[in-house]
Amino acid sequence: MSSRIFVDVHVLQTVPPSNLNRDDAGSPKQAIYGGVRRARVSSQAWKRATRMAFAEGQPTADQATRTKKISRLVADRLQARSGLDQEQAVRLTTHLLKPLGIKAGKKESDTAYLLFLGRPQLDRVVDLIADRAQELAKLDDSALEEALKGEPVQDLLKEGHPIDVALFGRMVADLPNLNVDAAVQVAHALSTHPVEIEFDYYTAVDDENPKEETGAGMIGTVEFNSATLYRYATVAVPQLVENLGGDDEAALDGLVRFIDGFARSIPSGHQNAFAHRTLPSMVAIVVRTDQPVNLVSAFERPVRSSDGLGARSAQQFAEELRKVEERWASPAAHLVATYDDTTDDHSGVLRDVLGEPVPFPALQESVRSQVQTLQGAEQT
Repeated sequence: MSSRIFVDVHVLQTVPPSNLNRDDAGSPKQAIYGGVRRARVSSQAWKRATRMAFAEGQPTADQATRTKKISRLVADRLQARSGLDQEQAVRLTTHLLKPLGIKAGKKESDTAYLLFLGRPQLDRVVDLIADRAQELAKLDDSALEEALKGEPVQDLLKEGHPIDVALFGRMVADLPNLNVDAAVQVAHALSTHPVEIEFDYYTAVDDENPKEETGAGMIGTVEFNSATLYRYATVAVPQLVENLGGDDEAALDGLVRFIDGFARSIPSGHQNAFAHRTLPSMVAIVVRTDQPVNLVSAFERPVRSSDGLGARSAQQFAEELRKVEERWASPAAHLVATYDDTTDDHSGVLRDVLGEPVPFPALQESVRSQVQTLQGAEQT
């Protein structure tokens, strides 16, 4: 299979007044780009939202988890499987995981940092000792350490990755053997236009106040903005296949699920206050066999309009895609897009560059088919 199959996901999405991703002072995150202030949503925030979208409809047992409580999760499983009491299960788990050398956290049984592991991987670790846990629990610490010596815990954590880990990778600074190179890169989302932060002044009335007592029981402010965001992510298909143990079909399923999760998800900051969930106005997928290309350069000159920003943003994106391909003589191996074709496009650039718009499910199937074709061409 080709070592160079990249699936670039370009998204334009307009969000109403919201505070999707705030900084340490509670303000919506921002960035200066093209000489003007933009709304920004960090890549970490949208990656987490995408991972949470994966979990919907998927059995908990099949999911990955990112946590400091790995020891507790293993101990709980061991206790349920073996009939040991909690103290015995924790003791066996501590000795079983000790050779990994994971640094301890401030709280008892916590690790010093978050670990990203699949729940099925934890089950396979428990499988190592569940059947003989009662006998192991009778041993003193020295004998127990000797009995567990050589158990392939690290090997089990290095294989059988769930799709979440295969996509987003894992980095453990003091255990490089457990690292998994991410198959996905996600850019910080930026508004296509200048943005100013606004303030919502709110009051809350005490329902139990007598009628003659006026005034608010609480007052406050929350910062917000609204924006048309350009979002970008890329998937290195060969890396995804490698992370999934060479399973091409699982990689294709994971790729399609990622596109779906990335397009439909949205960070949940201040969600109850703003009800800001929207769907993208454009999703364009560019399959490349040379290198991934982030097209945020389309908006280095900010969009300015008093008659809506979404349509003009889509046109500037299409114009930039055409320029990049012509300038670098680097045409896409495949291009398919879902977008609103009812807006005015006097230049015709959207259809000229992006082709006829297709429904989102058809976009996903088109990407799957094209990547599968590229895989097959390399294997023959």
